[in-house]
Amino acid sequence: MLRLLQPLRRFASSANPRSKSADSDVELARQWLKSFDSHTIPRHLGQISFSRSSGPGGQNVNKVNSKATLKLPLAALLPLVPLVLHAPLRASRYAVGQGQALLIQSDESRKQASNVDSCFEKLHQLLRSTAEEVVPGETSPEQQKRVRDL
Repeated sequence: MLRLLQPLRRFASSANPRSKSADSDVELARQWLKSFDSHTIPRHLGQISFSRSSGPGGQNVNKVNSKATLKLPLAALLPLVPLVLHAPLRASRYAVGQGQALLIQSDESRKQASNVDSCFEKLHQLLRSTAEEVVPGETSPEQQKRVRDL
């Protein structure tokens, strides 16, 4: 656990200037974020199960297992994402089992396939929003010049 937090500590520490490896970690994360889309997530990583939805919906709810649940072990997902995202993903609201897996559910549609797609879309949104929060944006040339002039 301590090894996973080290890159985040490097970014947060203001006493030590950023090292070249910290800058390269951020640059790699920026490149990953630019190339990341919902189709880059391999569908075979997680386990999908189906169950009956809850709530109103008439007899269809009682007969059809349309609710999709995606259980994705973090051990399979973390090698595919930048190192700076590991700790926030373990602490996300979808993390279960002391941060060992992500559990995403969807019962928005009456079709199993649509609910599976919705689970992967939620996973995509989680990864993108986490990356946008953790990875700092690039500094514009104008801002760099202002800082140098100060």
